[in-house]
Amino acid sequence: MLTGKRILLIVTGGIAAYKTPDLVRRLRERGAAVRCVLTEGGARFVTPLSLSAVSGDKVYRDLFDLTDEQEMGHIQLSRDADVILVAPASADVLAKMAHGLATDLATTALLATDKPVIVAPAMNVRMWEHAATRANLRTLMDRGVTVIGPEDGDMACGEFGPGRMTEPLDIVAAVVAFFHGGRPLAGRHALVTSGPTHEPIDPVRYIANRSSGKQGHAIATALAALGARVTLVTGPVALKDPPGVATVHVETARDMLAACLEALPADIAVCAAAVADWRAADTAPEKMKKDGGPLSALALAENPDILAALAQPGPDRPALVVGFAAETETVVAHARAKLKKKGCDWICANDVSPETGTFGGDMNRVHLVTADGIEASEVEDWPALTKAQVGEKLARRIARHLAPAAAEDAGSSAE
Repeated sequence: MLTGKRILLIVTGGIAAYKTPDLVRRLRERGAAVRCVLTEGGARFVTPLSLSAVSGDKVYRDLFDLTDEQEMGHIQLSRDADVILVAPASADVLAKMAHGLATDLATTALLATDKPVIVAPAMNVRMWEHAATRANLRTLMDRGVTVIGPEDGDMACGEFGPGRMTEPLDIVAAVVAFFHGGRPLAGRHALVTSGPTHEPIDPVRYIANRSSGKQGHAIATALAALGARVTLVTGPVALKDPPGVATVHVETARDMLAACLEALPADIAVCAAAVADWRAADTAPEKMKKDGGPLSALALAENPDILAALAQPGPDRPALVVGFAAETETVVAHARAKLKKKGCDWICANDVSPETGTFGGDMNRVHLVTADGIEASEVEDWPALTKAQVGEKLARRIARHLAPAAAEDAGSSAE
């Protein structure tokens, strides 16, 4: 719960501002004290009177109100809270935060704060997908700002897609998780695989794929942030090892399987690596030379199936085994088939067709296929997110699955 916690809620311009009185009410139901800052744009959609009525406190608006500066200066206002929550967070305010601008009370308070910041973006889908917004989000996340959402849905402008503010109850759940140390996975061991594997043909050539490892590394980072002890088994990537994560570097699929089995037991296994399906049946001892003729057939042998091996019933099977299905067509159908074939609990399906830019890029669009019974598999269609956001969303989803009582207490279930 949030008893005794102080939240500074900044309401910026956007139609989603109409939801903020309900957000304030939900936060106060859980014991939080909420003080509101309302921007000029936010005041177009919700009134100071309504926010004051539900918060039980004065609503602050004007940076240059001398009375307010005497009673509650903008620096004190920003620091007299345990967390600052920006909901909705417009594209404009995200840009100002990223570039350190202080043009009104809200942005001045954000620049002056020494407290954690959570933002719940809300904007038109085109604005959300714009490269400038993406760059601003990456900057803010690198500085430690927590980003919640947005979600897919119908827009007030008539379009459909990612950009809707996360619903108040889910925002409340994120705030509760933060105040509970943000560590719902404390005491859990998570095993994550990442990157490609390199299968040697001769001493200088190998079979591989285009995986960068960005998604697997982001998942490992997010799980560690929620308190899990994480073992990351990664193929060759050009990425730094995530801080606070035990990282094991491998080359081949067989090396990766051995490292995963060595890391067991684990409570969670997330197989995000793009493991090569085949390897050369016989590796040439010396570099193969061109002789002017066609290359004779390269004999291939099938690599071990790491996901299936970890999902196999037994005393060391993790409580939750999550696989990835990188597909180029009929993405969800292939994921459902893979869920059944591998025996895992969840599959994160994504389209890696060249035009998506998923391999090597910073963005991903995931379809999470889950099942209590395989024939009744359900699909959660996530919006296009940065790979860091996918990692955080998946980590929170895992935490809710493993601790349903905590999730219910956080208000994440429907009321």
